[in-house]
Amino acid sequence: MPLPKPPTKRADMLSADDYSAQPKASRTPTARAAKTASGRADAANQPTLEPVAPTQLEAVPKTKARPKKASPAAPAPVLVAPAVVAEKSPAEAPSSPRSAPPAISRTAASHTPRRRRPVGDGPTKLFVLDTNVLLHDPMSLFRFDEHDVYLPMITLEELDGHKKGMTEVARNARQVSRDLDSLAADMSNRQQMDPASGIPLNKTGHAGAGGKLYFQTTGITIELPMGLPQGKADNQILGVVQALRKEHGEREVVLVSKDINMRIKARAMGLQAEDYFNDKTLEDGDLLYTGVLALPADFWERHAKGMESWQQGGTTCYRVSGPMVPVLMVNQFVYLETPGAAPWYGKVTEITGKTAVLRTVKDYTHQKNAVWGVAARNREQNFGLNLLMDPECDFVTLTGSAGTGKTLMTLAAALSQVLDERRYTEIIVTRVTVPVGEDIGFLPGTEEEKMSPWMGALDDNLEVLARGDTSAGEWGRAATNELVRSKIKIKSMNFMRGRTFLNKFLIIDEAQNLTPKQMKTLITRAGPGTKIICLGNLAQIDTPYLTEGSSGLTFAVDKFKGWPHSGHVTLARGERSRLADFASEVL
Repeated sequence: MPLPKPPTKRADMLSADDYSAQPKASRTPTARAAKTASGRADAANQPTLEPVAPTQLEAVPKTKARPKKASPAAPAPVLVAPAVVAEKSPAEAPSSPRSAPPAISRTAASHTPRRRRPVGDGPTKLFVLDTNVLLHDPMSLFRFDEHDVYLPMITLEELDGHKKGMTEVARNARQVSRDLDSLAADMSNRQQMDPASGIPLNKTGHAGAGGKLYFQTTGITIELPMGLPQGKADNQILGVVQALRKEHGEREVVLVSKDINMRIKARAMGLQAEDYFNDKTLEDGDLLYTGVLALPADFWERHAKGMESWQQGGTTCYRVSGPMVPVLMVNQFVYLETPGAAPWYGKVTEITGKTAVLRTVKDYTHQKNAVWGVAARNREQNFGLNLLMDPECDFVTLTGSAGTGKTLMTLAAALSQVLDERRYTEIIVTRVTVPVGEDIGFLPGTEEEKMSPWMGALDDNLEVLARGDTSAGEWGRAATNELVRSKIKIKSMNFMRGRTFLNKFLIIDEAQNLTPKQMKTLITRAGPGTKIICLGNLAQIDTPYLTEGSSGLTFAVDKFKGWPHSGHVTLARGERSRLADFASEVL
């Protein structure tokens, strides 16, 4: 079928003549055969009319002659579309061409594209959610794609018990309760609403949720093994899963829980149990973006064709094109170390199409470029100081094991840019107050006095930085310490919501203990001219239900990679002491 002429200018609309010319041009031999057969209404010509497309049938009523009155024995609509017979009886068959278009339009409507079916073979799964999954991720109800979600009644009871308070768990419980209230709003207003038929999860605007939500509305006979008391909430949920498995033999019933012991008990009973994986950014922590890439030895030979180079701000820039350009990211550090040649260190500053711009980095390993008396001791520390001292980099993440120099480098860069360069007005330090052992109880004093026991690492690094200045004397060092202390503010994370930091150097220590939601809350506090540094060791996570893949630090590193105003470096080698390095390897 030829298409109408394209518009000659922007926002031009097709005229009525273009639409009317469309059916005239569609008189194919098949359509002409349909025109001849429609006047006869002969049953022998039915195979000729069946393959006619819906768009071609629209022209039939306009061109065929007025047919005789159809008889109940051989109704004319049977020749047009067999699907119409199921909708109309012979007594209701159209007797004139005026009633034919509605029947044809219904046939055309039946060929309209439907919503794409979910990917997967066989029946959808039925996921039974434990309470800790809802408290961990309040949006977990809508994370199961086309599969259905089942909530036991004991889960709702536990949600009700956790909704009071100002903790993160209480806020999540209240959010889940509000979502459940929105989903179940029609159950009390409409008498025809049957809870057993399920509630569509996409009715509140979550288009990705294609399944239904089921509540436990009837009593279930629970048969648990000996030794499992039925009064415990976890055991009641296991009994519900066992009963659902017997009731829905053709479906796969899966228990989703963050509790390891509950999953173990479920598998011991022969039930299928899984962890909640949707909150994990990465399946394996080793797949995390490191921010550093080693170039092959033949990099310059393979990328020398059409290469451009120029000087800019005391550094050398290279515009290259070749096979490695697609794997590079903006603000990613690259290096080339070959035996017998001087090493080359650079950073990707721009990627345009099939070309990338590499710029040499500043050498902070030399003492003349030392930052507040601190010089880099290895390659990764040199890359980290380049990010910390870059005014165009608003968000920096540094990860590494204990003793790699994360806090010392960050504090030295902060003091240099606050006191020497006056780029920022003050330094704000915060961290998650998660104890390693048992809690020592409430702490007296103001906000900074309560946070001071958690900032032992800050005090240790300030002592190292102040010890390096030996020419000022004892009084000079004391004055320097007072000046430094006046520029550093220690804040608690509990009072961060709603704040806006202007021209601040914000340091988030122990960021591996943050959830993705807490990380988002802190990063969105940044105002104009603020730089945020996140420090953490993914091997030392103390927050319950957080792993390397679901940590907020991992979430931030993965989401910010490639952004022109952010950077990340994984520090590989410890520089604290030989004892600390050996302990990190063998313990």
